[in-house]
Amino acid sequence: METPYHPPKKYSVRIEGHRTSVSLEPVFWDLLRRAAARRGLAVNTLVASIDAERIRSDTPPGLAGAIRVWLATHELQPASKGGDRIAPAAPED
Repeated sequence: METPYHPPKKYSVRIEGHRTSVSLEPVFWDLLRRAAARRGLAVNTLVASIDAERIRSDTPPGLAGAIRVWLATHELQPASKGGDRIAPAAPED
């Protein structure tokens, strides 16, 4: 098993058709991929939803920070506390 202590790596994502990259530790990227799969979403779709949520906040963090916070509040907390505001979207073409 690989150690979870690894510096961030750059991952490419597409948000509303625009390519961008996000720097995340591999453990967070793996959690993000699993969260997207559980919801039946593409990683890009989940990231776009997190990005939209982040932009609506009073003090928006950077995208990588928003992803980490989303994972901590939606994936790492017990279901009774976290809640899931991002519903599965229609399948992408």
